[in-house]
Amino acid sequence: MNIRQLSSRAAGFDEELTRLLAFEETADEKLEATVASILADVKKRGDAAVLEYTARFDRLPLANAAAMELPQHELRAAFDGLPAEQKSALEQAAQRVTDYHRRQVQTSWSYTEADGTLLGQQVTPLDRVGLYVPGGKAAYPSSVLMNALPAKVAGVAELVMVVPTPDGVKNQLVLAAAYLSGVDRVFTIGGAQAVAALAYGTATIPKVDKIVGPGNAYVASAKRRVFGVVGIDMIAGPSEILVICDGQTDPDWIAMDLFSQAEHDELAQAILLSPDTKFIEAVAASAYKLLEQMPRRDIIQTALENRGALIQVADMDEACAISNRIAPEHLELSVADPQSLLPRLRHAGAIFMGRYTSESLGDYCAGPNHVLPTSGTARFSSPLGVYDFQKRSSLIQVSAQGAQKLGAIAATLAFGEGLQAHAQSALFRTNTTS
Repeated sequence: MNIRQLSSRAAGFDEELTRLLAFEETADEKLEATVASILADVKKRGDAAVLEYTARFDRLPLANAAAMELPQHELRAAFDGLPAEQKSALEQAAQRVTDYHRRQVQTSWSYTEADGTLLGQQVTPLDRVGLYVPGGKAAYPSSVLMNALPAKVAGVAELVMVVPTPDGVKNQLVLAAAYLSGVDRVFTIGGAQAVAALAYGTATIPKVDKIVGPGNAYVASAKRRVFGVVGIDMIAGPSEILVICDGQTDPDWIAMDLFSQAEHDELAQAILLSPDTKFIEAVAASAYKLLEQMPRRDIIQTALENRGALIQVADMDEACAISNRIAPEHLELSVADPQSLLPRLRHAGAIFMGRYTSESLGDYCAGPNHVLPTSGTARFSSPLGVYDFQKRSSLIQVSAQGAQKLGAIAATLAFGEGLQAHAQSALFRTNTTS
């Protein structure tokens, strides 16, 4: 394996870093046309279309629309049937995720001005949320926890989960996570047809207000297309990790941290920034040594060779500057005093501080959400959280006295905009006549 090694001091480094970071998902016209057709068909024919696509793509012929839904007792049985160690791990992870997200809950507030006018904000949860969970080979119970639990903490009344079960194979850990997370309804459908069913509603599957959760290219395209009909969380790109290390951490640890994201898929990105040349060489040697132990070594190698890099920087200030330019999904600060770097870091989905904080802990059980902005969108986006399942309404209650002052201000501005009815609406409530 040959991971590129770069130096920030080398001529042309900026251009090379730009090429390394470049990722623009090219539109697949055939895929887009297929997704558009599926969405339109499900919108028109509802359950019948969903059943046809489920039989075609998941090789799962269902007798009728009711057969798409799993009964709650099956979810409970999946949870009860877990080995004790798995059940305990799932419960502990769920509790930690819940505890963390409870601290994110926003509350309503208001204040009253001297003349009796009340202004404020009312915070309310979404009524119904759809959760897309990958199925088949890519089955992630952690995704259920990270998407469902913040919604429940926010007070969402109903959570509807869709999960494909190709050939009828159900992942028991995913179903157990759904039970533990309080998912209300589970349908064994996937792909663009599941997104369409959640967005438009069918006779069997209720229309939701927002769709969250990861999926393949068809799912991502469908989510993009239904945005506006429903809300969505984000369109996620390939996984990313950026490690800043002072050269004092075990190089095997750092190599495996890079692997942890590279194993997701061939387009994943893993980058190390360090001022220590010998340490960079040690990490390269560790990666070469450890790769053969990895069941997904071909994926890891492709990702690291195509989009990975070990970069020598001048110092930690430069490391922070480059990190801000990258705006990584996951940022590890494997240094002696990670908190000292925080004031210099502006853009990252999640920041893992200290030598013992592997990114994988955040994926499963640390507590913060693992649904994070990718592809540089951490410059303007945040991790999924309770706030994604709450909305805010402004509160305005103007007193009779307040209407005199505010009415004059509003009328002046409305006349200036040529909107006579606006102005008169404000003036009618004042002692002024016009």
